[in-house]
Amino acid sequence: MEENNPPNAERRHVPAEHGHAHDGEEAHDHAHGDAVDGHSHGGHGHSHGLVDPSIIRSQEGVKAVSISLVVLLLTTLFQIGVFVYSNSVALLADLIHNFGDALTALPLGIAFFLRSVRGEMAAGYFVVAAIFFSALVALWQTIGRLIDPQPLSHLTALAVAGAVGFVGNEIAALVRLRAGKRLQSPALIADGYHARTDGFVSLGVVGSAVIVALGFDLGDPLIGLVITLIILRITWQSWRTMHAA
Repeated sequence: MEENNPPNAERRHVPAEHGHAHDGEEAHDHAHGDAVDGHSHGGHGHSHGLVDPSIIRSQEGVKAVSISLVVLLLTTLFQIGVFVYSNSVALLADLIHNFGDALTALPLGIAFFLRSVRGEMAAGYFVVAAIFFSALVALWQTIGRLIDPQPLSHLTALAVAGAVGFVGNEIAALVRLRAGKRLQSPALIADGYHARTDGFVSLGVVGSAVIVALGFDLGDPLIGLVITLIILRITWQSWRTMHAA
C-alpha cells in the first residue's frame, strides 16, 4: 500500500496540477477573451450602435419646428405682399396671427434642442400667450376698420393669399401634430391644432374677398372680427391642452 501511494499520489498530483494550470489558464484565457471580446463589442455597440432616445427626440423635435417655421414664414411673407396692395384687415389679422404662430416655433425648438421637458412646457405656455397677443392686435385693427372702413383692391390676389394661408397652416399642422404625437409632446400637439385651426381662419380671408366683390364693403372687417374671435377660442383651447398636461 505504501509503495503504491507515491505513484498514485504523484499521478494524482502532477497531472492534476498540470491539468489545473493548463485547463485553468486556457479556461481563463478563453473566458477572458470572450469577456474582453464581448465587452468590447458590447461596449462598441452601446456607444456607437445605439443613440440616447432623448437625443433622437431632440433632433426630431427641432426638425419638426424648423420645417413648420420655414413654411409659416414663407406664407406670412406672401400675405404681407398681398396686404400692401389689397389693404384687407381680414388678411392683416390672418398674417399677424401666422407670423406670431411662426415665432412660437423658436422657444419650442430651443426646448427640444436643450432636451428640457420643463423648457418644453414653458414654451407651450409661451405659445398660448403669443396666440392671445395676436388676437388682441387683430381685434384692435378690426375695430379701427369698422369705425373707418377702407376700400379694398386686388380681390383676386386677396383670395389667393387666403388660400395660401390655408395650405401653409395645414402643412405646418401636419408636421407638428405627427411629431407631437410621436414624441408625446403636449406643447407641440397644441401648436399643431393651433396651426390647423389657423388654416380655416385663412379661408375667412377668401370669404372676405368674395363678400367685398359682391358689394358689401363692411364684410371685410366683420370677417376680421370673426377671425379674431376664433383666435381667442384657439387661445382657450390651447391653454386647456397645456393645463391638462
